[in-house]
Amino acid sequence: MDRAELQERGIVLLGCGKMGSAMLAGWLADGLSAAAVTVVDPKPSDWVKGTGVSVNGPLPISPALVLVAVKPQMMGDALPSLAALGDGDTLFLSVAAGTSIATYEAILGADTPIIRAMPNTPAAVGRGITAIIGNAKADDAHISMATELLTAIGTVVRLDHEAQIDAVTGVSGSGPAYVFHLIEALAAAGEAEGLPPTLAMKLAKATVAGAGELARLSEEPVAQLRVNVTSPQGTTAAGLAQLMDPDRGLPPLMVRTVKAAADRSRALSQ
Repeated sequence: MDRAELQERGIVLLGCGKMGSAMLAGWLADGLSAAAVTVVDPKPSDWVKGTGVSVNGPLPISPALVLVAVKPQMMGDALPSLAALGDGDTLFLSVAAGTSIATYEAILGADTPIIRAMPNTPAAVGRGITAIIGNAKADDAHISMATELLTAIGTVVRLDHEAQIDAVTGVSGSGPAYVFHLIEALAAAGEAEGLPPTLAMKLAKATVAGAGELARLSEEPVAQLRVNVTSPQGTTAAGLAQLMDPDRGLPPLMVRTVKAAADRSRALSQ
């Protein structure tokens, strides 16, 4: 499906909170006409209302895409209002955590093309990563359209099967919060060693952001980047001896962290 058809048939954005707004901003910046978008949201932000998109207006008769971006607890009330668009050639693309493809098929009809996606919050700055998986009715054209639209907020990867999305949720979906807490903890450790709070936080933010960008851009594996910083018997080696301890260091903690998030994702899908 090309951009012209997308513009002609239109997009419905069900829910326009932080993630929906990030995606909308990416689409508009990428050249999508505001006239092609209809937002359905009970409390649209002033920013959304100022973009020129239709807000809570009449829906297109046969939109190319419905993006479902409401919170999981709101799904039961919001999605049935769009059930009339199911069982056709409108693609439903969901970025709502914890709602399975089977749930969408039960509401919209088994012949509805559906793609489930798990983005993350760096989408707000165009640096997100989104994993996608489609049902049997989502063909190559649907996958291509979803990939193109999601690329506006970052990188897109495809999953082999839907069960993988729980692990994705634990790693990249929830992962930004882990990194933010790492920044908090690193800054607090700097304070404990005598740094002023503002300076400690500035150092922690810049270190994590810079290391992440180096990891993204470098052709070397991240393990080698770590080795490059670590002189034998040096300060980094002393710190890593604590962090990499197999019993009480970061590796077992991260296994527990990701498992807890993935388990919660599985529970929400029940």
